[in-house]
Amino acid sequence: MTSVEAVRELLSEFPVVDGHNDLPWALREQVRYDLDARDLAADQSAHLHTDIPRLRAGGVGAQYWSVYVRTDLPDPVAATLEQIDCVRQLLDRHPEDLRPALTAADMEAARREGRIASLMGAEGGHSIANSLGTLRGLYGLGVRYLTLTHNDNVDWADSATDEPRAGGLTAFGREVVREMNRLGMLVDLSHVAATTMRDALDASSAPVIFSHSSARAVCDHPRNVPDDVLERLPGNGGMAMVTFVPKFLLQAAVDWTAEADENMRAHGFHHLDTTAEAMKVHRAFEERHPRPVATAATVADHLDHMREVTGIDHLGIGGDYDGTAFTPDGLDDVSGYPNLLAELLDRGWSKADLAKLTWKNAVRVLDAAEDVARGLQATRSPSNATIESLDG
Repeated sequence: MTSVEAVRELLSEFPVVDGHNDLPWALREQVRYDLDARDLAADQSAHLHTDIPRLRAGGVGAQYWSVYVRTDLPDPVAATLEQIDCVRQLLDRHPEDLRPALTAADMEAARREGRIASLMGAEGGHSIANSLGTLRGLYGLGVRYLTLTHNDNVDWADSATDEPRAGGLTAFGREVVREMNRLGMLVDLSHVAATTMRDALDASSAPVIFSHSSARAVCDHPRNVPDDVLERLPGNGGMAMVTFVPKFLLQAAVDWTAEADENMRAHGFHHLDTTAEAMKVHRAFEERHPRPVATAATVADHLDHMREVTGIDHLGIGGDYDGTAFTPDGLDDVSGYPNLLAELLDRGWSKADLAKLTWKNAVRVLDAAEDVARGLQATRSPSNATIESLDG
């Protein structure tokens, strides 16, 4: 049996839980949620990294759909609600393949049914507009993690890619974490500054996640996780889900991306824009300056290091498909996960190791967060604190 055949056998029992896919935002940007124009039951490889046939080919059994919105939108809460509505429309259109999931038990039910458990994660604290009531509203609509920041600071937390302002989490930021623990909403530390990571680990009584981050020691990008933070995950019970974004994997790609982003801005585009017009600018730049290419082996290098530092029980996968312009060779879209797993198998990872990486760790973490929430809800009422009352 080849490595790929062995991996496909494994995935039939323990499919991939992916921590972060930006399909809803891509659908907003490309077709303004016209799901007839991007029918996921059909091949969408000309437009997207994601469709149902390729999810099936990749062995995906659960997906956290990101309900990300940009930080510069005039009403990010309304835009987040539109993103949630997009996921709900997708679930209504594809009930044979996609199953709504709110809990670890729902994930296991989907696995038994052969459907893809569909969860949601909000990407950036700007989506709650400094309101714990809004946080609870998002949880009530099915959001099961909140990334505390995106690329910009929020009033109560520092981002990895902005100038430090809070020094980590403010008092209100710590209250956000505590209320997330009480709800059972996972605290996601991708995108946040290392100071924010450490403050959140101090504040959280439940496991945290990194929904799409790699290892800082392997590629020195601020979006990656430092070793001292990885070392704390066993004590917290959380997990880091390695991402496939080349600029977080290869140092040469970090430098190339900085030049490419500046080129985008010079042409009047946001550096995350993946519209056809923006991609023309990207491709023209790439013709002049060939981009460094990551591979499945590059991702495996990060996982090998992360395993050494934090242990196999605290790792997962968060590809960031449809949220990045470029992907590694062999991991071109959501059908590529078996290539990464075959690489790890060839490096000596056991099938038991891979089952933890793909499925077991992610289910355990959500289940543990639910267990913490049950205990807190028995002793703590919903917090009505305001940022003014806690931060002045």
